[in-house]
Amino acid sequence: MSEFHGTTILAVVKDGRAVLGGDGQVTFGQNTIMKHTAKKVRRLYHGEILAGFAGAVADALTLFERFEGKLEESHGNLPRAAVALSREWRTDRMLGKLEALLLVADRQNLFLLSGTGEVIEPDDGIAAVGSGGSYALAAARALASVESGIEPADIVRRSLEIAADICIYTNHHLTIETLN
Repeated sequence: MSEFHGTTILAVVKDGRAVLGGDGQVTFGQNTIMKHTAKKVRRLYHGEILAGFAGAVADALTLFERFEGKLEESHGNLPRAAVALSREWRTDRMLGKLEALLLVADRQNLFLLSGTGEVIEPDDGIAAVGSGGSYALAAARALASVESGIEPADIVRRSLEIAADICIYTNHHLTIETLN
């Protein structure tokens, strides 16, 4: 999978709760910060699904629109909509050129979707994408393993802050959405 510069998106699904967060930095090329307060995390399907993206903004917005259509067709069934989008993304000539990764979650499911057809469901309910994704993922797994009782929202916030301290393409302006 390609790695995209300019963002960190992290999701945690645990005990019937889902939290998805991301930073707000938009980077032009590899050396210019164009925006600090972008919102790369959204609520979809009547507020019951969380989605976040890493990659080209226009591409991600196109994918959000397509994904919302798949959610409507499947009446909010996240696994079915995720597979349907990935199938279309992989086979459609125009969609196949889009450069973005999506994290999507509901209260029970979490998936990473890519243009190469992957629908990855993490074993531990934690996933991250973007330039700072590996830092956020490592921090989230560490926090989840050593601090019993820590809330998913706290895991996401603290992990994104750690990633922002390390990754030059990630900032501290966070958007965090929660499904309780």
